Amino acid sequence: MEWTGEALLIGVRRHGESSVIAEAMVAGRGRCVGLVRGGRSSKLAATLQPGNTVQLTWRARLEDHLGAFTMEVLQSRAAGLIADRKRLYLAQTICEHLHLLPERDPHDRLLGMALDLIDHEPDAAALARFELVLLDELGFGLDLDSCAATGVTEDLTHVSPKSGRAVSRVAAEPYRDRLLPLPSFLSARGNASPDDLRNAFRLTSHFLDMHLWSPRQIDPPATREPLIDMLTRV
Repeated sequence: MEWTGEALLIGVRRHGESSVIAEAMVAGRGRCVGLVRGGRSSKLAATLQPGNTVQLTWRARLEDHLGAFTMEVLQSRAAGLIADRKRLYLAQTICEHLHLLPERDPHDRLLGMALDLIDHEPDAAALARFELVLLDELGFGLDLDSCAATGVTEDLTHVSPKSGRAVSRVAAEPYRDRLLPLPSFLSARGNASPDDLRNAFRLTSHFLDMHLWSPRQIDPPATREPLIDMLTRV
């Protein structure tokens, strides 16, 4: 078995004395894992940096085997990321989010968003939307199109923390203290204020923890909160 594809490296961990296990998001194939023999050598150190785009070849005797990767760099981002703490934290947070995806399940929309985020100036609104799409692709998408109580599609201001459905201003009024604020930029066009951005991450944090972090008994990405603080600071 063999295939070749363009991929975003999202993680590397040691395996034995000289090799590593690499994880990559591959267009059309999703999150793939493979052994890189000699991956701990200085020769491969610059290549095996999360955030790099590589041309990846996977080989194995059978489809369900771990398989081995060989790769060459198409776009090296490591130096640029190290020089910019916001971009570094953003790339690390995105890579950790992509670890949540099931193996070998294509998620090209998320891969495209991830590359766009990493290659541009850090954008808090874009990151919040990425987290919403992540939830959606994993089957836990929020319904922000209409009010859960009345069915109206305008003036949606809150979200139910249980159902993930939007609630209109009028319907939310008696229960405001039990609902999560819905920043308008997530459900409609418009600019986002620092408060809007903080509320957006409060929303995504709640549902990421409810559906992913707590059930899997894992911590949120260590870089996420510092990144959010930097991106929402006035």
